[in-house]
Amino acid sequence: MPTAPRPRLRHALSALAVTMLIPALVACGGEEKKGYGDETVSGFDGVTVSAAVDKEPTLKWKSPIAYPKDPKVKTLTEGDGEEIPEGRGVFAKIYIGNATTLDKEWAYQSQAPEGEELPAEKPWSTILKGAKVGDRIEAIVGSADLLGEGGNPQMGIGNHDTLLVVLDVVKPAADKAPKDVDATELPKVVEKNGKPTGFDFTGIAKPKADDAVLKRAIVTEGDGEEITTDQTVTANYLGMTYGAKKPFDESFSKEAVPFALNQVVPGWTNGLEGVKVGSRVLLQIPPELGYGAEEKPGQGGTPGIPANSTLYFVIDVIKAEDTPAQQ
Repeated sequence: MPTAPRPRLRHALSALAVTMLIPALVACGGEEKKGYGDETVSGFDGVTVSAAVDKEPTLKWKSPIAYPKDPKVKTLTEGDGEEIPEGRGVFAKIYIGNATTLDKEWAYQSQAPEGEELPAEKPWSTILKGAKVGDRIEAIVGSADLLGEGGNPQMGIGNHDTLLVVLDVVKPAADKAPKDVDATELPKVVEKNGKPTGFDFTGIAKPKADDAVLKRAIVTEGDGEEITTDQTVTANYLGMTYGAKKPFDESFSKEAVPFALNQVVPGWTNGLEGVKVGSRVLLQIPPELGYGAEEKPGQGGTPGIPANSTLYFVIDVIKAEDTPAQQ
């Protein structure tokens, strides 16, 4: 069953999620902190940030920085990688410093090698507009814009603190909008007695590690209503990894399975949105929209799913109905 992977910060990072999920790395020490009554400067004049992308950034405060009306952004170091496509999320290493209290330690810094996944929405879309892989970007942002009206007391950030944000751009996130392709671009479904038993990958190139495209082919279009992501869908399905001899999971030999689209891997949620009930769909799901770096062991003699696997599914949609509200 294509259930969602364990919650990870990189899949949830948004203005609210930063507030709720980022662990606090609060600076310590007995030094007197500057506050709201101290003289401030505008923009980047109040701090110096190291520019070498291959090292953790260091900061040297000169003065508290005035609270900005809108994010102020500059590129410290320009990378030589691809430009992030418009409307795409970004994986970036994040460093957040408090430019009001002038703590010498970062209030937060990314621990994952790939950084966090930032959505293509404000304030991140403003900060990362035109960014390229390899960039080190410096931004001055109001705490309310980044963390919500309450700030984040665990991180030592008040409800009206000026934040210094440094981002090292690692790579674009997967494009969550499916790319509709012809069925011949995806592996052929193998059937026995009219039921899918696997995929034939002959003539299909092995997906590249950096291929972050969700591919979808409508083999047979149904005549039912279009699926929405807040529904529960009942379907038969079969899933395999590239070149595998057996499916890692399937229901065609058993019975159709109901599942809420908000509780499965993002590749299913986005891949089935807009599909009509009664359709047969093929999906090629990149790792970021599947199980990512998580390895899934096989059960009952089925093969497992290696980490960073591209997933292939054939799905027969039987019905869709509203998901019951959680009590």
